[in-house]
Parts: sequence; C-alpha cells; structure tokens
Amino acid sequence: MEKQLKVSAIKDGTVLDHIPSDQLFKVIDILGLSKSSNQITFGTNLDSKLLGKKGIIKISDRYFESDDINRIALIAPEAKINIIHDFEVVEKRVLSIPTNIKGIVKCMNPMCITNHQPVETLFTTIVDSPDFKLLCHYCERVTDKDNLKIISNT
Repeated sequence: MEKQLKVSAIKDGTVLDHIPSDQLFKVIDILGLSKSSNQITFGTNLDSKLLGKKGIIKISDRYFESDDINRIALIAPEAKINIIHDFEVVEKRVLSIPTNIKGIVKCMNPMCITNHQPVETLFTTIVDSPDFKLLCHYCERVTDKDNLKIISNT
C-alpha cells in the first residue's frame, strides 16, 4: 500500500504532531495562531497508531520560544515538535511538563495577589502520573490540569 500525505509538507517552519484531536483548537488558541500571518495548515481526526485520532499543525517560517512550548506541553503533553528546514526534519522534540511554570497560567484563586497586582504567576508542578497539578507560589492554591486557564500568546 502506498503511503500518502494527508497534510502537505512545508519548506521551513514547525510541525506540531500527535496533538489529541480534542485539544487541537485549544492549542491553536493559546498560541494565538488565528492572528498569525504565517501559512498554517492543520488537520484533525487523522489516524494515529499512538492516539487513535490526532491533530497536526504545520506553521511555515515560525519557530516557538520556550513559553509557547510550555503552553503546548500543558495542553497536549504527548505532542511532538518537528523543526523543518528545506523540507527536512532537522530536529525532533518530545514535550515534557516543566517543573516550574512562570507567567503562562492564571491562578484560580480569586484572592491571589497575581489576580490583583502586576505580579507574574509562578507555579510548581506536582506530577501525579499520568496527570499533574500546579501549586501557586504565592497563595499555595493547587489547580488540577482540567481547571487550568492558560494565558494566551496574543
């Protein structure tokens, strides 16, 4: 059987692969991709041996900083990042949830100083495999992954 690409290749840029299909649009949102002027191709509900169904995003001429990579890891920790140069994969990255998360997640405690003062949020990750929780450095409120409010990159 002949293998066929369902999403066309890009010359230079980044491919976010193995995104759970139900998280694809959340990843697009938190990365602010709807406002990007770069060429973007995405697919959802594509067949995946690993996930059953997956999403994929291909962004031409864009590479992500560590804050964006951490945002992706919080939403889709099983995602893979491929860096493309001249139609070739030159680097593959496996995501991992960082031990400290600064400025990319909102504290869920309405009384937390980060919600009232210009103080950047800071959390410590508590891994409870396969899930994780975040402990706020300031108010010590624990937030589970299902209640995260990620600050978009817009």
